[in-house]
Amino acid sequence: MGSISTPGIRIAIDRGGTFTDVHAYIPNAPKDELVLKLLSVDPRNYADAPTEAIRQVLSHFRGVQIPRNEPLDISDVESIRMGTTIATNALLERHGERVAFLTTKGFRDLLVIGDQARPHIFDLSVQKLQTLYEKVVEIDERVTMEEFLENPEKSPIDITKDKDLVQGLTGEPVRILKRPDMSVIREQLEELKKEGFRTLALCLIHSYLFPDHENQIAELARSMGFEVSVSSELQPTIKMVSRGNSSTADAYLSPLIRQYVRSFGSGFKGGLDAVASKLLFMQSDGGLCMWENFSGLRAILSGPAGGVIGYARSCWDPEEKTPVLGFDMGGTSTDVSRFSGTYNHIFETKTAEVAIQTPQLDIDTVAAGGGSILHWKNGLFAIGPDSAGAHPGPVCYRKGGPLTVTDANLFLGRLQPAYFPAIFGPNEDEPLDYSSTAKAFQEMTVKINSEEGMNMTPEEVASGFLRVANESMSRPIRSLTEGRGIRTSQHVLATFGGAGGQHACDVAETLGIENVVIHRFSSILSAYGMALADLTNEIQRPRSEQLSQLTEAQLREEFQALGAEAAVPLKSQGFPEHLIEFEMYLNLRYKGTNSNLMIRKPEGSWDFAGVFTKDHHEQFGFTLDREILVEDIRIRALGKTSGMDMKSISQELKTLDIVLVSEKESVEKIRLFTSSAWQDVCLFKLEGLATGDKVIGPSIILDQTQTIFVQAGWFAVLLPRHLILQKDGALNDASKLSGTVTKKSDEIVDPIQLSVFGHRFMSVAEQMGRSLQLTSVSLNIKERLDYSCAIFSPNGGLVANAPHIPCHLGAMSYAVAYQAEKYGNTLRPGDVIVSNHPAAGGSHLPDVTVISPVIDEVTNEVQFWTASRAHHADIGGIAAGSMPPHSKEIWQEGASFLSFKIVNGGVFDEDGLAEIMLRKPATYPGCTGTRTWSDNVNDLKAQIAANNKGTKLLQECIAEYGLPTIQKYMAAIQDNAEKVVRSLLRKVHDQFQGLPLEAEDYMDDGSVLKLKIKINRDDGSATFDFTGTSREVYGNLNAPRAITFSAIIYVLRTLVKEDIPLNQGCLAPIKVILPAGTILSPSLGAATVGGNVETSQRVTDLVLRAFQAAAASQGTCNNLTFGYGGEIVDGKAVPGFGYYETIAGGAGAGPSWAGQSGVHVHMTNTRITDPESLERRYPCILHEFSIRRGSGGLGRNPGGDGCVRDIEFRRSVDVSVLSERRTVRPFGLCGGGAGQPGENIWIRKSEYGIQEINLGAKNTCHMNKGDRIIIRTPGGGAYGKSEA
Repeated sequence: MGSISTPGIRIAIDRGGTFTDVHAYIPNAPKDELVLKLLSVDPRNYADAPTEAIRQVLSHFRGVQIPRNEPLDISDVESIRMGTTIATNALLERHGERVAFLTTKGFRDLLVIGDQARPHIFDLSVQKLQTLYEKVVEIDERVTMEEFLENPEKSPIDITKDKDLVQGLTGEPVRILKRPDMSVIREQLEELKKEGFRTLALCLIHSYLFPDHENQIAELARSMGFEVSVSSELQPTIKMVSRGNSSTADAYLSPLIRQYVRSFGSGFKGGLDAVASKLLFMQSDGGLCMWENFSGLRAILSGPAGGVIGYARSCWDPEEKTPVLGFDMGGTSTDVSRFSGTYNHIFETKTAEVAIQTPQLDIDTVAAGGGSILHWKNGLFAIGPDSAGAHPGPVCYRKGGPLTVTDANLFLGRLQPAYFPAIFGPNEDEPLDYSSTAKAFQEMTVKINSEEGMNMTPEEVASGFLRVANESMSRPIRSLTEGRGIRTSQHVLATFGGAGGQHACDVAETLGIENVVIHRFSSILSAYGMALADLTNEIQRPRSEQLSQLTEAQLREEFQALGAEAAVPLKSQGFPEHLIEFEMYLNLRYKGTNSNLMIRKPEGSWDFAGVFTKDHHEQFGFTLDREILVEDIRIRALGKTSGMDMKSISQELKTLDIVLVSEKESVEKIRLFTSSAWQDVCLFKLEGLATGDKVIGPSIILDQTQTIFVQAGWFAVLLPRHLILQKDGALNDASKLSGTVTKKSDEIVDPIQLSVFGHRFMSVAEQMGRSLQLTSVSLNIKERLDYSCAIFSPNGGLVANAPHIPCHLGAMSYAVAYQAEKYGNTLRPGDVIVSNHPAAGGSHLPDVTVISPVIDEVTNEVQFWTASRAHHADIGGIAAGSMPPHSKEIWQEGASFLSFKIVNGGVFDEDGLAEIMLRKPATYPGCTGTRTWSDNVNDLKAQIAANNKGTKLLQECIAEYGLPTIQKYMAAIQDNAEKVVRSLLRKVHDQFQGLPLEAEDYMDDGSVLKLKIKINRDDGSATFDFTGTSREVYGNLNAPRAITFSAIIYVLRTLVKEDIPLNQGCLAPIKVILPAGTILSPSLGAATVGGNVETSQRVTDLVLRAFQAAAASQGTCNNLTFGYGGEIVDGKAVPGFGYYETIAGGAGAGPSWAGQSGVHVHMTNTRITDPESLERRYPCILHEFSIRRGSGGLGRNPGGDGCVRDIEFRRSVDVSVLSERRTVRPFGLCGGGAGQPGENIWIRKSEYGIQEINLGAKNTCHMNKGDRIIIRTPGGGAYGKSEA
């Protein structure tokens, strides 16, 4: 910027959806700062809010009123810094540029399938937002990796001896299988031009390390007049799905950004040329960039990023070094983040169902804000996720809106209508409407009391909703801290956003935090953060080598070269070298794992390995004796923003004389409901307080743009630039924070407490899941997310299960109940049990459950249980991957154990574990022990750590509320779920006029599944009778009893169609009849590996058919395993690898929806490995992964289509496929057609030529180099006859 050496006016603008916030600063002026807040859309007064903001700023600083609609002279402006929601809104509303997506042949549907997981596992319709591109063009080109990471026998590769081998950017050899024909591509582009496309997104496989083909196509397209978003230019990082989504998002959004900039520039003298050198935009990573470098991809979280910079630069105390939690509460949502001296960046996230791969600040969002709607549903208080928005807005806005969090604050006196402008009502000229809000709360209170038989007051109801809102907003904060092993209470809470001040004390109390910081500009902190932010330029390059092989000299040389390149645009903007700083990073991981950490170079050292080891242990709880690999090298050049020097908070407090403010100095006394009663409290205006003034709560402090509620037991101290809220040592009972409850009998269940504990229990399960994902090492758990975590009552009843894998939902409680009955009260603190046997509540042997009792050390009684179940990639048996398609006995499927004390009195029994997982399975004919022993041990330790996390968090709850209260509400939350299910069953009874519900279906081998449901309307119970189901089979489709319970609980939850607690109570009204010896209740030694993944899907379809709820989905997981090695030779296992995946298919249609294509259905929701990761790690080429068009059933609502997955192997491997619906088609309902069955085809090269062999539903074969397996997954059934 030309004005760096002569600072002028610095204007920062955050254009939000409702308001545009402005901060302006000019050094050495008498009044050097100005804060403004404008409506983002106000066409009667101005065309563009940021332009109007600049006009008002210039008028203020110049002392001359500048007329509207006059081009602005910005010669005395240093910079205009902006953040905008244009990109975010366009993404959410799917209102962007027309885009054509160019990708490698075979991957036209890659972004439709994505990671194949359903966004919401209990949504039978599997609703997805539409894709960002309008058309796909497949490019006939292909490259692949020549070597694979899992190869235990690597040998050097000489690329000079093969014309088709080239060196990638990482140094790895890349094989060119097909070069692009540019003449053909020109024809394809000409056709797109004729169709009116001007914007392209380009993503070819492996372009992150071999961008040559992308570069050739991009150069041609640009020469033809296209705008092209090239994936390798945007973010050269592995994962084709994320990179493809990123390129389409950039192409979709960037034209809107450029269009806005051109329009914005027209408001200045000299047009865009005058403003261009001064116009900076905030990016999602927290850095500013010049407008010409601002892309749609990096604009998506620009507003929230400004808020993080704002509190990090203004609320973090570098002397105290206490980490800060950002709490940004707006109208529709709340953003939470953390700062502990350095910015936490993430490189892949999902926004509006689009996986974005670009550097972003780590910000989590919860759908709870001032406008969140208050619901009373199923005996629980619920907040959002829907919002009243700006129109109609809350009840108090006088436009017929619903009750919201804002209404609750108004009703209880935290918001005062007299201090709000009269801008509400149809004509926007009336004050806030207190009386309508009060009436609405009175009506809701009558409803609650009549349903619950209680005598609550409207004040208690409103307060209860605020408590639940605070707990809801605390959940993501706990995940950000406790979920990563960091104590939440050891933080400062930095509160900002329009509604944050009303909730600051209560949220802090909920989290155990005793210090809150509210910046003077907290209501416009995103804009203020932009004023403080640095101009940045970042470069990231892929690498692939061992860290130990990189010398300090090599690292210095490479970082110096990258730094010089990154600094060029900063120097061109006038930054001298002394104002340019560099942050240097290596993206590192242990060999054989997928846990990458972006490690910043430590000060005064080049010891990246030491920092990585330390950070890995802190984040994941362990270190490994393995090589550390370098995945990327990254540098950030920062042009430092000068001016606005600020003292630290600790410095200000040390020099401050604190004076208690008397009540006489308040503006007035107001009525406010707090601590269970109406009280007269003081109202102060912030501008009327002096630095050092101390205000005792309860009280209200008003700023020009926000209200701050100081809770009882807290006080506020005004600093020059902050308001500090602190607990004064008078501990508050958490249940009385907002006056939520009066004294009630111990027998009465308080629905407010029940709602709060529902959030708290689920938060514990979620944090256990996060811990397990972080600390595990295997692909199955860390990337495919094939695990579940839960907490249980003393008798083993499920209390809360984070919704990970549906087939685990009901099954885990039977595993815990088995151990509870077996051990009684004989277990001691530090004991942990591991089990996987179907007879002990297991699902199939690879799903290993770790169970931890929490024991009262005085009585030795179990207080509760925590448990985690995870799919281990291998546990031995006759086939690699432990998913043999033809197993007949359970011992063929690997290690099995009813109950083993893996931790005895705090000591991990590794030798005993080796006995049951390594040595014992190898004693059976044709079997080996586990082929992944090291991963098994590490993953089991991760499961133990996850259980310990849950135990610790529950013990904190006990310390806060007492064990009787915790156990009371554990039971109550189960009772609540039971009540909801009984109500559902009564409705179903009436829908079918009391007739029994019946269904049957057939497995591919002819086995029949039969179900008859009888509902008792009087008590809302039901009997699920599976009599008539075929006897157990001499194969592995036998499903343990627990699987059927999982299917039932899943279906009941989908039919409720609301967010209810998912626990044992759902099954309380259900009696299940499972005759012994059937395929759904097999004998102890029966093989079951297919029952969990295949029969479970068929049982789910059966139950849904009985309820007439949905046509059949694909009815299979399409289990594919391949690998080699594991045999014992000369007493040692032959090195090799095993890979396992499940493949998406078509979902069944329903009464009001068409079936979704290319998704996982019902009992599973695991992700699939990205094509680039698959080929980099394993010796294979993925030729196609697409939608199998026409495979869904035909009808009024057609079924979803299945998928085609075509894999070629580059070395000999053993391949197994275990699937269903290859013979019996997925049924339609109400006249709808059936889906097409699946196919498993072996393309075999032999001396007789190329053969196409049907493998059937279940088979194992040895495939040679060049052989392919093509899996065509089934489509879903249709619902209803086709309309003529």
